[in-house]
Amino acid sequence: MNFARIFKDWILVFSMAAGVLGYFAYVNIPFLEPTHDVVREAVEIVQPLLIFVMLFLTFCRVNPRRLRLCGWHLRLLLVQCGLFALFAALTVALPRGGLRVVLEGAMLCFVCPTATASAVVTRKLGGSAAHITTYVILVNLAVALLVPAVVPLVHPNPDLSMGSSFLLILGKVFPLLLLPLVAAILVRYLSPKLHFALSHYPNLSFYLWTVALALAIAMTTRSIVHSRLELSAELGLVGVSLASCLAQFWLGRRIGRRYDDAVTAGQAFGQKNTVLAIWMGYTFFTPATAVVGGFYCVWHNIVNAWQIYRYNRRREGE
Repeated sequence: MNFARIFKDWILVFSMAAGVLGYFAYVNIPFLEPTHDVVREAVEIVQPLLIFVMLFLTFCRVNPRRLRLCGWHLRLLLVQCGLFALFAALTVALPRGGLRVVLEGAMLCFVCPTATASAVVTRKLGGSAAHITTYVILVNLAVALLVPAVVPLVHPNPDLSMGSSFLLILGKVFPLLLLPLVAAILVRYLSPKLHFALSHYPNLSFYLWTVALALAIAMTTRSIVHSRLELSAELGLVGVSLASCLAQFWLGRRIGRRYDDAVTAGQAFGQKNTVLAIWMGYTFFTPATAVVGGFYCVWHNIVNAWQIYRYNRRREGE
C-alpha cells in the first residue's frame, strides 16, 4: 500500500528515470544492436501519435460552452510569441556554436504550448479551469502557425525554398496541435456515447503522458550522449530551462494579476507541454536542444509542488 502511494506521488520521477535507465540498458545489450535504427524510427512515429491522443482526450473533456475569453489571453499570447521571435532573431544573427544552441533552447522554452494537464493543477490552486483551457486552444493555434514560419529562418534547408520548408513543418505541427480539437468536437456531436466514455477516464491521458515522457527522456538522453556540444553549452541549456521556467511563471502571474486571475495566467505561461518541446527539439532544432524540455519538466513540477504546498497551508490556516 505504501509502495503504491509512493509510486503514484512520484510517477513522473519514475517515468523520467525509466527513460534514462531504459536507454542505457537498451544500447548496452549487444544482440539488440541491429534493431537500433528501427526502434528510433518507431519512436519518432509513436511520439507524435501519443501527443495527438493526449490532446484529443483532454479536449474531449472540454465543453465548448464553458470556454471564456478574458483580457490576459491576448497579452500573454503577444508576450509569448514576441519573446520567441526575439530569441529567434538573436539566434539567426549568431554563427554556429554553443551560444546559438542555448538560444535555440530558449526559443523552445518560450514557444512551447501550455501543458494539457494544466487545468488540473490550476483547479487545485483555486484558478479558472475554463480560462486556462481556452488559452491552451489559442496557444496551440499560435504555435502551429509560428513554428513553421520561424524555424526555416533558424535552420534553413539548402534543398528547399522558404515556402516549401514552411509547408513541410506546417504539415507536421498543424495536424498534431489542432486536429485533436477538431476530432474531439466531431466525436462530441456525432457520437455522444463514445464521447461520454472517453471523457470519463480522466487518468488515461495522464498515464499516456508518463509513457510519452519516458520515451521523450530516452530520446533526450540519446541526444546528449551523441552530442558534440561543449560542456558549457550543455550546462547553458540546463540554466536557460530553469531561468525561462521561473521567468514565465513570474510574468504570467504579473500579467494575470491585472485581471484578478494571477494563478491561472501563471500556470498558462509557466506550465508547459514538455513532451512536445522535446519532440520539437530533436525534430526541428539542433537535437541537443531537446534537453531543455526534459529539465523544464523537472523545474515546472517543482514549482507546481511548491505552489500546491503553499496553497494548502494557506487554506489550513484560514
